[in-house]
Amino acid sequence: MAETARVQIWTDGACSGNPGPGGWGALLVWGDHEKELCGGEALTTNNRMELLAAIRALEALKRPTAVDLHTDSAYLRNGIMTWLKSWKARGWRTADRKPVKNVELWQELEGVIGRHDIVWHWVRGHAGDPGNERADALARQGMAPFKPSRRPPLSAPRPKG
Repeated sequence: MAETARVQIWTDGACSGNPGPGGWGALLVWGDHEKELCGGEALTTNNRMELLAAIRALEALKRPTAVDLHTDSAYLRNGIMTWLKSWKARGWRTADRKPVKNVELWQELEGVIGRHDIVWHWVRGHAGDPGNERADALARQGMAPFKPSRRPPLSAPRPKG
């Protein structure tokens, strides 16, 4: 991997209800270049959206890259930094022998992190970090199509009589 500027990535997940409609967002910055990604699901959890944000952001990198990944998710950061190796050693079970939640996403994330040199950073959510705020806005944008509409119906019901 050539020693060049590191790609900065901010990721976030959002959920309206937990479970409920959710979205994920990612901001990728390399020098003067930026890329925004977002998506969502109709019925999901915040943790699933946090994982998907990281997966989709890392998948968007076209070649092995040095990355600083910023997340406000303790679940994501702890999973990568602390829990993943022991989960695998126990056959994808937690310390109390329960199946790991979101195992298919953890396995997908494990597959994409191997290509890159990643330094994981935890940031406090909603504390003014510009990258985190943009990732949050992208996650909400990704969730928007899945939230129930609050618009009035196009036509009023006909009165009976």
